[in-house]
Amino acid sequence: MNASLPTAPTADALRAALAGLLDGLPPRQAAQAVERLIANYRGTTPTDAPVLRDRSDVAAYAAYRMPATFEAVRAALDALRDAAPAWEPVTHTDVGGGTGAASWAVAEAWHGAPHTTVLDWAEPALTLGRELADGVFDAEWRRARIGGALRLDDGTDLVTVSYVLKELTEADRRALVTEAARVAQAVVIVEPGTPDGYERIIAARSLLVEAGLTVAAPCPHSGACPIEPGADWCHFSARVSRSSLHRQVKGGSLPYEDEKFSYVAATRFPVTPVAARVIRKPQIRKGLVLLDLCGPDGLAKETVTKRHGPLYKAARDVEWGDPWPPPEA
Repeated sequence: MNASLPTAPTADALRAALAGLLDGLPPRQAAQAVERLIANYRGTTPTDAPVLRDRSDVAAYAAYRMPATFEAVRAALDALRDAAPAWEPVTHTDVGGGTGAASWAVAEAWHGAPHTTVLDWAEPALTLGRELADGVFDAEWRRARIGGALRLDDGTDLVTVSYVLKELTEADRRALVTEAARVAQAVVIVEPGTPDGYERIIAARSLLVEAGLTVAAPCPHSGACPIEPGADWCHFSARVSRSSLHRQVKGGSLPYEDEKFSYVAATRFPVTPVAARVIRKPQIRKGLVLLDLCGPDGLAKETVTKRHGPLYKAARDVEWGDPWPPPEA
């Protein structure tokens, strides 16, 4: 890696790179592009063509989605690092990476060390992603059709697939996840935190386990998910700070938003899974905290009261998605 590059890209660095991105783009054109992208993002029909068609689409997408995607992938990577603190990837492939939000998160997680290859079928997205990352982290940007025929480089340490599976047919999803499992030491897949996003994650999780990988996060085990299909879904939340540009493009007034996401991280090397994970926002009551947990034995509820001493203080500080009990407790 170029020694002159910064060693730890951050959310602030990403926001700085995005600043001024829409300069010169008529506000109405940007708003229309965002509206179309939102409709596609929330839709259910897979596409067989790039979603991002031109520079205005890509600029709107980057301002609209990159901060949220970055935070969701960062949370998933944090969980992977907790499960395997000694492991560090040297090479990384960002499948369907577009403008590179997941690659920014990987560069932050391992201080810019991995060499990243971003694959996407939209040339305008690759071009803008290259511009944003120039001088920030080591990456090459390669055009490739994302689907069942995609072949990844053998010996890749880490493969990320974020907010991509929804755009593919079921057959292409299976083929892509199977290919990622074939080449990688670790695979991280992130999808929207919706019931259908969770279903895609569970299907991908099953394929990864069948391929011989071990689930590192969020699950404390590699067995069947204890959540009954159709009754509930496993998802988490990441807080996203909104810049003035972000608020302008999304039409919001709050300085933050919460990105809901589902994910799975799986590895070919040994990991130390959490004892249990908090799968809902903790309910804090007077003198007690109610926790919804997923553990090796399935779903459970735990009530932590003042009589639990230090554990009670830890429970008041624990957040949705955190391991339980916290390592320090």
